[in-house]
Amino acid sequence: MSHTVLIEFSCAEGKGPEFAGVLRSVLPDTRAYEGCELVETYTDQDHPDTVMLWEKWRAKEDQESYLAWRVEGGMMEAIGPFMAAPPRFVHLSAAD
Repeated sequence: MSHTVLIEFSCAEGKGPEFAGVLRSVLPDTRAYEGCELVETYTDQDHPDTVMLWEKWRAKEDQESYLAWRVEGGMMEAIGPFMAAPPRFVHLSAAD
């Protein structure tokens, strides 16, 4: 069974559209990472400075390995100037 993660990025005022573009530029590497099954980017229609990633991974461990790779590579520092708050990670369990 795959593992689903929702990541919510609360961007600084006016930074959401630019941040979404930055995400789109790095997502090919995410999609190529071992265990990644799907990554989609969404923007909240009512709050354009809220950007979300919907991710599906083969296993939670794959997503955790990927996140560690991104942190080690400096991604969190790179996105810092866009953020109004730290990203919120929600690991979901299927209910049906």
